[in-house]
Amino acid sequence: MFTIEQIKEAHSKVKTGADFPNYIQDLIILGVKGYDTYVHDGSVVYYGLNNYTAEAEEKYPEIKVADFPNKELFIEFLVKHQHGETDYMTFCNHCAQCGIAKWRVDIIEMTCTYFDKAENEILIEKIPS
Repeated sequence: MFTIEQIKEAHSKVKTGADFPNYIQDLIILGVKGYDTYVHDGSVVYYGLNNYTAEAEEKYPEIKVADFPNKELFIEFLVKHQHGETDYMTFCNHCAQCGIAKWRVDIIEMTCTYFDKAENEILIEKIPS
């Protein structure tokens, strides 16, 4: 099974959102089936076969997530991030500002779903392969 160290090594190659598809390919090789990223502190839970999980502790000081989502503004920020215009921390702050509490990457379905604090789906997007 994969380790957090292996995942960190793969993630170290990601500088902007434009690097995300290659990161997903690295995770597939490691055997990761999906993961949840929590915006308030950057913690991540990775999922593998047979209910295997590995958890990465918080990555940054806690940021407050807005109580209500702003989907339109979030999409604007997301597009900028995917075009390499913002770094990861800026994106996390934009998510929080727009009420995005977590995102779930499903590597089997090749989707990324963004959720608000109440676990409502705000946006589902297809991951480019």
